[in-house]
Amino acid sequence: MIKQISLRISIIAVTATFTLCLLIHSYNIYEHNLYAQLSANDMNKTLFVTGSASTQIKPDKVTVSLGVETSNTKAKAALASDSELMNKMINALKTAGVKENETSTSSFSITPNRDYSIDKNQGKLIGFTVTNSIQIDSSNIEAISGWIDTAVSSGANNVNSIYFSLSEKKLDEIKNQLLKEAIENAKEKADITASTLGLKIVGIKTVNIEQVTPFFTGSVPYPAESLKNEAFAPSTPILTGEQQVSSNVNIVFLMEK
Repeated sequence: MIKQISLRISIIAVTATFTLCLLIHSYNIYEHNLYAQLSANDMNKTLFVTGSASTQIKPDKVTVSLGVETSNTKAKAALASDSELMNKMINALKTAGVKENETSTSSFSITPNRDYSIDKNQGKLIGFTVTNSIQIDSSNIEAISGWIDTAVSSGANNVNSIYFSLSEKKLDEIKNQLLKEAIENAKEKADITASTLGLKIVGIKTVNIEQVTPFFTGSVPYPAESLKNEAFAPSTPILTGEQQVSSNVNIVFLMEK
């Protein structure tokens, strides 16, 4: 009898303990859900939006590299010949309207020429080649075609490269305008989204502006190759093409009902 009573008391004690554990566990779950719900009510809902704007624009700056290449059995003679042609080209370009502050030396080299058919190991020295190039940076894009013709007709036999770009002043103007348009684009997207969800925009949490990176999209009819004193027709066609400039802005908006 005593054993039965003791067994019943143990069962009751275990049952009570188990029930208490369930109550505590249920209470903890309830507290956790309540906390999450309160946090959601206390915080404004957010909406991440990317606004963008872009435009196509013609460049207002040109960079062209022109050069003279001469060869001779003697280095001194090759240098003298190259210098004569280079000075003639520079003077002709000045007469054609190229300003002194628009030109600078871009490269200069004296390279030995070797004939490996005579000496397969080291090659027999048969002469020297002198290469001298200048770079023109100008905003006078319309004149570049005539300048190339002038340079070639006065002795230039290398057109190394032609590159079109935007000046800093023009790029800054475009950047400011595109930034305004990108922000307006983001606001329009945010308003449409919030309205559809039955919410309204009440503020802005963060703003991140992506750097504007213009890049040249047009083609240039001159590859970087030697012209080798070939006959050159006047009025060489130079196509500037256009540059695409874009701006993106990432904005996190605050929303509420």
